[in-house]
Amino acid sequence: MDFALSDEHQAFRRVVRSFAESEIAPHAARWDDEHHFPLDVVRAMGDLGLFGIPFPEEFGGGGADFLMFCIAVEEIARVDASLAITLEAAVGLGANPIHHFGTAEQKGRWLPDLLAGRALAAFALTEPDSGSDAGATRTKAVRDGDEWVIDGTKAFITNSGTAMTSLITVTARTPDGGISTIVVESGTPGLVIEPAYRKMAWRASDTHGVRFERCRVPRGNLLGEQGRGLHQFLSILDDGRIAIGAMSVGIASACLDHAVAYATHRSAFGRPIGANQGLAFQLADLQVAVEAARLLTYRAAWLRDQGRPFKQAAAQAKLFASETAVDAGRVATQVFGGAGVMEASPVARFYRDAKILEIGEGTSEIQRLVIARGLGLPV
Repeated sequence: MDFALSDEHQAFRRVVRSFAESEIAPHAARWDDEHHFPLDVVRAMGDLGLFGIPFPEEFGGGGADFLMFCIAVEEIARVDASLAITLEAAVGLGANPIHHFGTAEQKGRWLPDLLAGRALAAFALTEPDSGSDAGATRTKAVRDGDEWVIDGTKAFITNSGTAMTSLITVTARTPDGGISTIVVESGTPGLVIEPAYRKMAWRASDTHGVRFERCRVPRGNLLGEQGRGLHQFLSILDDGRIAIGAMSVGIASACLDHAVAYATHRSAFGRPIGANQGLAFQLADLQVAVEAARLLTYRAAWLRDQGRPFKQAAAQAKLFASETAVDAGRVATQVFGGAGVMEASPVARFYRDAKILEIGEGTSEIQRLVIARGLGLPV
């Protein structure tokens, strides 16, 4: 067994870290405070090739492995979770369904701009009354000649309303009784983007509700086989759970770094607060948890890259890493004391941003359900 990253992976990490620290970190707090989506920086991420990392070169992708993509997500999340989720959702939920289930014509039409970061795609799955129970989709799509007519409402859709958004893949119940996935291009009549949410976390990411009101799209916009949408999005979510694990590792690492630095220079009772075992041991435990979360995440990515089953590994990584990120935010805030709950604190934003990692792309409860079923339990 070899736990060392390749020279290529390590060099790539240095490139992304340098970009994140110079182009994102100095502005992240302001973007968060203003709920500002920084289009120019997202385009710069595209110029760096981040949106095409795990896709074939024939469509403009980087031809790299999924582990490379996870490293990019981790490094962006170390400074700003909003930009990290923008990248993760654009790749995992936006381009990935088209890459996996699209026809050659669909891939050729949509992937080049998505992989180059010239455009973003969204995946409209969640509804006001169906989150974890995604099979309870109420949005409907019926055939009318050579078109699909879509009606329904989606909620909490990332990357759905930016000036870069070019398409939204929607899950809808079709007349066969199953769920299908259909691509709706931006600007299509009947596609209504609701006002952006005011959020506790990921304030600089783009999140909207989406409505479809007699929205007509060509028959050829069906993605994959009709009625197979449930199978499609469950497999897509397995990929996304690994990437959310990587986001979690990035946030947890940032919290640990800030807490250690603060505990080293902040003094109380005549010595650094980090000299107190009660605090030092908390940080030691956190460091162990961060490394464990990273190993679980990298292992899941490696299994995927090797073409081996990875559903269980993805759930394990997402569960443990997301809960570690929340713990890291709590511990870091405690280390900072009163300063930690001030918005000017570097850990306040990370603490807020960590919580949603236990919810998005499958709650912690869903991850435990997946893991329990993998044990053969009748749940």
